[in-house]
Formats: sequence, C-alpha cells, structure tokens
Amino acid sequence: MIKIDALPAFSDNYIWLLQDPERRHCAVVDPGDAAPVEAWLAANPGWQLSDILITHHHFDHVGGIERLKAATGARVLGPANEKIPGRDLALHDGDQIDVLGQRFSVYAVPGHTLGHIAYIQAEQHWLFCGDTLFAGGCGRLFEGSPEQMHQSLSRLAALPEQTQVFCTHEYTLSNLRFAAAVEPDNQQIKQRLEQVGQWREAGQISLPSSIALERATNPFLRSSEPAVSAMIAERDGPASRSPTQVFAALRAWKDHF
Repeated sequence: MIKIDALPAFSDNYIWLLQDPERRHCAVVDPGDAAPVEAWLAANPGWQLSDILITHHHFDHVGGIERLKAATGARVLGPANEKIPGRDLALHDGDQIDVLGQRFSVYAVPGHTLGHIAYIQAEQHWLFCGDTLFAGGCGRLFEGSPEQMHQSLSRLAALPEQTQVFCTHEYTLSNLRFAAAVEPDNQQIKQRLEQVGQWREAGQISLPSSIALERATNPFLRSSEPAVSAMIAERDGPASRSPTQVFAALRAWKDHF
C-alpha cells in the first residue's frame, strides 16, 4: 500500500512524497527544493528515492531535481515539451508510466504553462496536477490561453468524483474567498471556507481535495452554472457568453481579486 505525505517547501509549496513501505522505495512530485526531501531521507535511513515526477518547468517545481538526482540516482520524468533539468524520460499526452509498482496515465493540461502535464493513477484515484487545478481554484495563465486552460480543467473535472486532487500549493483559503464572492449563495462553499479556515488556524494542510468537492465549490469548474454566468454578467455587463468566455472572465477577475 502506497502512503502519500506532503513535504512543505518555500512559503506555500508542497512536494508530494509517495512511499512503498514494503520495498522502502519512494518517489516525489515537483521537488522545487531538495532540502525537505533530503531531510526526510536522512530521517528515514534505508529508503531509496527511485523517481522524481515533474508537472511543469517553473523553478519552484524543478529547483531541487539536480541535487536529488546526483545524490540518489533517481529517474526524472517530466513533460516532453518543456525544459526540465536532468530529465530521463520525456512524457507526452497518453503515455503510461510505472512508478513504485503503480501505473500512471499522463494527461497534457496546457494553460498555466504550455507543456504542463498531470499524472493520474486510475485504480487508486490519484491526480497529481501541479499548478493546473488547485483546491478551490486554478493556476494563472502564464503561457496558455483561457481556451486551453478551460479545456484542461474540463478534462480533469471529468475524472471520477472520488479522485483525490494532489495539487502543489496551499492556496485553498484565498481561493475559497474568491469562490464565495462568485457564488455568495453556495452553501457548500460557505461550509468549506469555514472548515479550511479552521484547519489552517490549527496548522493543518487543506489537501488533498477531491474532484467531487471541486465540482461543487470551485468556480473555475463551474463556468456552465447559471449562478456563475449571472455573476459575470452582473460584473462585466449582460452578454451571451460561452462557458469558456465565463471562465476567461473569472480568471481575469481572480487575477486582481
């Protein structure tokens, strides 16, 4: 049975650590800093870092790769269409990979960056989505278009509702404050905002989320909802908007929220 823990990094990043206790092998997702992984390995002698999975090229996701690879010989897997330091295996949409005895599917999810990928383990219902889908939000559009990001998020939203969402930043509280502004009458958002506020006050992590929870409370997955399009019409003026156009308006609003 694989165990998954979050190693905090920088001010709000998480490096996901997958552990196979039987073989004492582990893998990490998006190690922007080598130090938290090195500290875990030092505190757990006899464990071998076998794989480093990368979702996209931003430094806070790749900064620790080379040091970890040099120290452990771990295999580095990452998107084919981005410059990933130390990459051993270049991944494309639809590829299948085996990590710690688990089969993962690779999804191309452009938007935050053009080559961004996500890793899905269908049997275990795990989604490692980097900075594409956040708990209560989504990544900024640094390279891609609103159309690309909306399509990527729609693809992730179509995963089974029990899928666990392992994103890489603790942005949930600020995201849910925005969600409450978009849908002030959504009771599930109110409840989630209160719960996450209590968790963060107690120093608890707000992740992983689930696809079911995101469908119910994440405005960026809800651009087809009448209440969401009505709020955009109220803010930006009445017009006939497609779900992608509603999404684009939401992202622009969140950028200055």
